Amino acid sequence: MDTIDRRSTTHGVHAERTPSFLLAKPEKRALQAIAKRLPRWILPDDLTLLGIVAAIAIAAAYALSNHGSAWLWAASGLLVVHWLGDSLDGTLARVREIQRPRYGFYLDHLVDAGATVAIAVGLGLSPYMLLSVGMLLGVAYLILSINVYLESQALGRFSIGYGKLGPTELRVLLIAINTALALGLNTRFHVLDTGLTALDVAGVALAAGMLLMLAARAWRSLREIAREEPAAPRVWAS
Repeated sequence: MDTIDRRSTTHGVHAERTPSFLLAKPEKRALQAIAKRLPRWILPDDLTLLGIVAAIAIAAAYALSNHGSAWLWAASGLLVVHWLGDSLDGTLARVREIQRPRYGFYLDHLVDAGATVAIAVGLGLSPYMLLSVGMLLGVAYLILSINVYLESQALGRFSIGYGKLGPTELRVLLIAINTALALGLNTRFHVLDTGLTALDVAGVALAAGMLLMLAARAWRSLREIAREEPAAPRVWAS
């Protein structure tokens, strides 16, 4: 399900979704326009399944890029398909007024976790990124996602974007990187007898940035919760 502008009801918690990332508003308009034009026989679960299949296919395309950089173009096209499946199912449900909030919340984030792992492994199996770096990116993204789900329960606020970056922006970034690599950009060097690429360096830097954003946001959230639930005063033994 998409992550823009709706309330998720999870065991009595109403979490307001806050579209803070860069492409949120144009993405919302585009998704609504597409949803209104889809045939009636297409249902939200069909789009969710499309997203799952696309994520697995993206991983396969990255792995197959060992046999030729043309597979990177396939990975980029599949990222667009994954965006449609992952982001359009919730919009379609709302446009047709057939929402299932708890079902959608649960399925959406379960599928997101699986897709994240699949794409991270696929990147790591490509010749352009070490598997360890791909898994580091996957773990960092999952930790950020877990924090979002915790905030939805503890604060009643659902904001999946960190700063101006959300899932759609990360897909655009991956497509840009795929394009550069397919056109021949492939800087390789060695550090401590380990072969690295420019994508490895970018991956490590991105993971580090993600964890720093997590630390800052977790600190703000804990301070907000602590104001609402102040700690008991310390009692010193006499």
